[in-house]
Amino acid sequence: MLGKTTYSTLYFFLGMVLFAFLPLDAVAQNIPELQGFNEIRISYNEKGMLILGGWAVGNMIWGGIAAGKTSGQTKAFHQMNMYWNSVNLLIAGFGYWQATKETPGTGFWATMDAQQNMEKILLFNAALDVAYIAGGMYLRERGLRINKDQFVGFGKSIILQGAFLLTFDAVMYSFHHMHAKELPQIVNQISLGPTGFSIMIPLGTDK
Repeated sequence: MLGKTTYSTLYFFLGMVLFAFLPLDAVAQNIPELQGFNEIRISYNEKGMLILGGWAVGNMIWGGIAAGKTSGQTKAFHQMNMYWNSVNLLIAGFGYWQATKETPGTGFWATMDAQQNMEKILLFNAALDVAYIAGGMYLRERGLRINKDQFVGFGKSIILQGAFLLTFDAVMYSFHHMHAKELPQIVNQISLGPTGFSIMIPLGTDK
């Protein structure tokens, strides 16, 4: 006798087969429940950009004050913090503006694209962050070998900034990835067309 999990898998498979043969405009219709899902996704992006912007402003203020009171490696460290975070601030400002302008739609494919693109961007950024850290380490070691304080200070700053961005992107990815797990529940029942026809995909599990 088949268990609940087996039936659930069978129903899901049959539902996906039917889903694949339906007209594209049918499955591309609006699903009202997706608005709330998209609102949360956008909220994550807004808060993330505020955090990045706060980090950038703090580093620029700290670096501006400290660079004028120090010399050598330490001065170079704070200078690079200012330079680096001036770019971070521009990115955060543009990202926040973009998030506030985004409308939390209810389209299925648009939601899927936005969610997947966000996760891909964060993974790509994380790879860049690792490259930043590696570059900072190289610059620091290079400065030590040729006895150039500026390289050492710049390298230490890039390592710090890369480590922060790696942590930031990892946390953002975790939130978005966990949030994406709600999508199967939302589209468990999809109403299609003006006739009210719908696909029901039971996803029960054994207790």
